[in-house]
Amino acid sequence: MRARAQHSQPPTLPTPLCDSLQVGDGNTLTFHAYAVGVQIYAWTNSSWLFVAPSATLYADPGYHGQVATHSAGPTWQSNSGSKVVGMRLAACTPDTTAIPWLKLGAVSSQGPGVFDGVTFVQRVNTVGGKAPGTAGTTVGQAANMPYTAEYYFYSATDKAPQPHPLPIPSRRALGPSWRRGWGEEQTLR
Repeated sequence: MRARAQHSQPPTLPTPLCDSLQVGDGNTLTFHAYAVGVQIYAWTNSSWLFVAPSATLYADPGYHGQVATHSAGPTWQSNSGSKVVGMRLAACTPDTTAIPWLKLGAVSSQGPGVFDGVTFVQRVNTVGGKAPGTAGTTVGQAANMPYTAEYYFYSATDKAPQPHPLPIPSRRALGPSWRRGWGEEQTLR
């Protein structure tokens, strides 16, 4: 799946309206997917409150080859087992009939898989997904509003080498005797 980004370029953003969605230097596009799903809202007795997204991400614009799911958090979980949780950093609305385009920063990411090491996510080219234009009838009433979007995932360009999780003691720190094999004691000279 990571190969998908090799043929993708970062999205073209309307400028200056969406300049805040630019991902800075030091980050590289590593994955690009196409989403189809719903934005879930609940009626509070006076307005529609956004609850969560629920979408499936695909490898191509024809929605072939499911690669991940998108849910509350916001969270993206890949078929390969990796996961990234984001936090909204910036938004712009190039189309007032659709949900905003977003830039999200990764709060956490874990792998192994395509989302391991993700630093930023962009949601662009949105269609639909806005809250209903009419009032709900009962408190808690749910509305699933269909939407599509493209998601771009970025990782740090140069990942710094990670230190070993446990310090490895030197021979000196181990003292004159150290274990070798299954219980054989050897003396260091």
